[in-house]
Amino acid sequence: MSPGVVENPTPTVTLTLANGAPAFDYEAIFTTILTAKTSQESLDASLALANGIAADPPTAHHVLADLLPKIAKAAADKKSGANRESAMIVYGALYETLPKKAPTTEVLLVETIGNAFDGLADKGAVVRESAQYAVDALFANLKLPALVSGLLSATERYLQSPGSKWQGKVAALALIGKMAEKAAKAEKDQGEVFLKDVMGRELEGLIPVVESGMHDLKAEVSKTAVKTTTSLTKLLSNDDVARHIPTLIKTMNMPSRETQAKAIHALSQTTFVQTVTSPVLSLLTPLLERALTSPQTSQEVLRQAVVVTENLTKLVHDPVEAREFLPRLQPGVKRVLETASIPAVRELAKSANDVMVKAMRVTSGDEVNTIGERISVDEVDGELSLRAALLIRKEEVAIWENKVKPYIAAMAREVIVIREWSRLTDCIAPYLRDIVTSGEEGSKNIAADVERWARTTDHARFGNAGIVDSEYANEVEIVNANFSLAYGGMMLLNHTNLRLHRGHRYGLCGRNGAGKSTLMRSIAEGKLEGFPSKDELRTCFVEHRSQGVENELPIVEYIRQSLVEDNLQEGFMGDDGTEKIKVVLRNVGFEGERVDFKVGELSGGWKMKLALAEAMLKKAEVLLLDEPTNHLDVGNVKWLQDYLKKHTEITSLIVSHDSGFLDEVCTDIIHYENKKLVYYKGNLADFVRVRPEGKAYYTLSSSTVQFKFPPPGILSGVSSRTRSILKMTNATFTYPGAAKPSLYNVTCSLSLSSRVALLGANGAGKSTLIKVLTGEVIPQEGKVEKHPNLRVGYLSQHSLEPLQFHLDKTPSQYLQWRYAHGDDREVLMKATRKLTPEEEAQMATPVNLGDGSGPRRINNIVGRQKYKKSFQYEVSWVGLGPKSNVMISRETLMKLGFFKLIQEFDDHEASREGLGFRKLEAADIRKHFEDVGLDADLAEHNEIGGMSGGQKVKIVIAGAMWNNPHLLVLDEPTNYLDRESLGGLSHAIRDFKGGVIVISHHEEFVSALCNEQWVVEAGRVTAATKKDADSSRFEGLFASGTNTPALSSAVASAVTSAAASAASSAVNSDAEDGGDSMKFKGRKFPKKKKMTRAQQKEREVRRRLRHIEWLNSPKGTPKPVDTDDEAE
Repeated sequence: MSPGVVENPTPTVTLTLANGAPAFDYEAIFTTILTAKTSQESLDASLALANGIAADPPTAHHVLADLLPKIAKAAADKKSGANRESAMIVYGALYETLPKKAPTTEVLLVETIGNAFDGLADKGAVVRESAQYAVDALFANLKLPALVSGLLSATERYLQSPGSKWQGKVAALALIGKMAEKAAKAEKDQGEVFLKDVMGRELEGLIPVVESGMHDLKAEVSKTAVKTTTSLTKLLSNDDVARHIPTLIKTMNMPSRETQAKAIHALSQTTFVQTVTSPVLSLLTPLLERALTSPQTSQEVLRQAVVVTENLTKLVHDPVEAREFLPRLQPGVKRVLETASIPAVRELAKSANDVMVKAMRVTSGDEVNTIGERISVDEVDGELSLRAALLIRKEEVAIWENKVKPYIAAMAREVIVIREWSRLTDCIAPYLRDIVTSGEEGSKNIAADVERWARTTDHARFGNAGIVDSEYANEVEIVNANFSLAYGGMMLLNHTNLRLHRGHRYGLCGRNGAGKSTLMRSIAEGKLEGFPSKDELRTCFVEHRSQGVENELPIVEYIRQSLVEDNLQEGFMGDDGTEKIKVVLRNVGFEGERVDFKVGELSGGWKMKLALAEAMLKKAEVLLLDEPTNHLDVGNVKWLQDYLKKHTEITSLIVSHDSGFLDEVCTDIIHYENKKLVYYKGNLADFVRVRPEGKAYYTLSSSTVQFKFPPPGILSGVSSRTRSILKMTNATFTYPGAAKPSLYNVTCSLSLSSRVALLGANGAGKSTLIKVLTGEVIPQEGKVEKHPNLRVGYLSQHSLEPLQFHLDKTPSQYLQWRYAHGDDREVLMKATRKLTPEEEAQMATPVNLGDGSGPRRINNIVGRQKYKKSFQYEVSWVGLGPKSNVMISRETLMKLGFFKLIQEFDDHEASREGLGFRKLEAADIRKHFEDVGLDADLAEHNEIGGMSGGQKVKIVIAGAMWNNPHLLVLDEPTNYLDRESLGGLSHAIRDFKGGVIVISHHEEFVSALCNEQWVVEAGRVTAATKKDADSSRFEGLFASGTNTPALSSAVASAVTSAAASAASSAVNSDAEDGGDSMKFKGRKFPKKKKMTRAQQKEREVRRRLRHIEWLNSPKGTPKPVDTDDEAE
């Protein structure tokens, strides 16, 4: 290092130490530093200078105040690289030494960090190395509170300075990222969250500064800003937002309509389960602000942004935090309120604005239950002035007022806000020690006085939230979690508390969509804030689910894999482990060969028992039971009740719509009320005594949820509601790979007036019977016959499974997809619509009708019309035009083996007839979803993937009812529906004019609706009984005079036992006559009166209009009969 040249050296200043000894000559030492020949000599002299200054702490800050301008001058000396290097070394030595030995100097040192950042832009490599040494030294030697209130604030000021150099910006951004990483590492390694919390509160001002760096013209600055932002996001402590961080950062870095819309959409589809704090708001506010204020934002994105803004406002646990951010968002919300083109969006904006105005209201503190403002820096500053004013030495008043007091006020305020009281003294006393008359003791007294004031003020404003319920004083509390729960566009629970005690069985009650299953799933996934982890509290989530690829696994192996996933496999591996698993399975009822079944071979009820066995093997301390009685027969429900009551060491949280089950097992009820969890001692009956409105849990009332099913329409040839429209004769069905049939020699029939309940134990064959009836599967023996125009609305036991392929669609989009081409796509995907290899070979084989035209290959069926007591079909031929089409009777086509071709065309015609008055337009679709109890806005805007089980069931019901079915087939329809929705469904079924067949273990639902019961045992229909439906379940609605034709009409459903022989049907055979024929005869009309001349003219006009309509119809459309007689 070349010696520097010092011109016009200042006179030597000699100081006297506090003990009277002569001080060292710091001017001479500084000159030595500048003239040192090597970097090491400069460093040694710099350390000597720093130690010399620190030797007398009461005067250190005065010496430093005199020295810093000289160091800054050397750092800016463009003519001497040696001076610049020496200045950086001096900074490093001072940073390394003084903060610990003379804390008051820290206030002055932090302000010089900008010079060190500029040193990193120097052309000389040695200068840059020395500057980096200085930056690292200051970062390493500041206490945690000073890192944020001191160093971070100074770094922000440098980045905002117009004169800062780009290399310095890169270093400053990297330092911020380093600080964030340090905070995250401290939490991970030592569980220390102080730095993370304090930095998180600074993100409001920090994010815009770093974001501006992303748009810097220098690529190096932009790249470092992106990296720093990624580090800053580690301060969020919010797993819900964490998965969207790459999207959010991309939106900040490259703002565009596409990235903005994608980010807003992702947020609107997120289930928030953790409290939204300042760090989260700091990250999301810029994005939402741009979306709300940009004129290019689409109406749909505006809707999502407004809803998410309102939700975030409600989710912030501390409204004071919301007030820090809402002033930036409110102008955009008001703009949407005034300018949005869609009324629904304006309504949402109005609601959001009202919530924001309420949240930003500054209260006086006199109102009951108001939340006060947090202690401010000015308040701390004022308290410090009050406590220290008389103790500050006269010569220190200037530095106290201008430097020290603002510095420690900002630092102490951060500690006070997060209530880290143990750190407060260290934020005040060391900085006062060297400037007060009473020294160290006086400084500690001042710090203690400030702490007492802060605690008292904090308690007065926020109170003490800890309340102990005397009823649970002797109970073991295992969970006490404060949290909020929301789904991006919908608030579910707001600032509520979940408390669970060991051995209690809690019934979780609320309407569909209230968030019951979402709460359970959040707990199971470890995402609920404040809920103990699985390592602390072993928690198992028991729900009915489709296992997907796991269906091919044997049930023992399925359970073993689940144990391995939770690291609980010890003792369950090998043959001994297999036997242990089987013992538990046998304890829950898996007897005989069933214990060796594959998962896919189990019925819904047995799959639920499998989930319970899995929880037992995991020795769960908390059982989360989501609709545990779904698919369980009466015997298994009783077994589950006994199991829960017997194991008093297990805590259960239960979601169920089975009122009898909740009455039997619950010790407490947790009720959703105004987005809060409210606790009631006792079972459901005790809850109703306290809250009479809870009576809805016992009855099928529908005071708030109304279902309305469309009328089924006319079936041609069916003049009586008691006429058979669907019939199964001697049907036997065996699942592939099964050893014995699941359905054996069953004969039954249904009519428009049928109200049939299908009863039996789990695995008896009820669902299989339904599948055979509806064409889901084809019987190996016997046959199934139906009216050609019959439309069937079918809700299968696993009716939610088809929705798994449409989770990214809204319900409205799903309905449009399903019926886009006039046919029900779900029906076309059934097994009965797929051609077997033999049927494909038949289609390729020419047929000879004996009409002289020779053999020809059938191409398709293009039309149909009545023919005697059946139908004939217009058939097109391969390679021939429409002029060669011929009419062939149904019976002939059946003989030739074209059953599926006929079935496909019949289904198409039935669907077309049912959709004749339906339009796939937004208004009609919204109305249809409202008719099945699903909110129209929810159906139009929210994706299916984010909806509850009850809401998904309503989507499936809406899909099944869209084409106006004549027959409603319901397999476990009560699963997932709450009491209100169940009441609405019951009323709709009661008033439905078509036939109904139901599988359900829900006794009150079945008894209220069905006047006939078929009992299935081991695949056989063993009994059929008739009795009047129990109208009392509808709370006297029948008694009020309402007449229900469906229930008062004669019962036409006929069932024969497996041993009985049934008369063969004629619709799908050659028989022209038969005792129990399904031929559909026309009605007999009385002799017509002679028409007048005017009536004859009107008839002629109608005929001409029909002829014109036919001429305009597609080619191949059969010509209508030239008559006014609709019965012909």
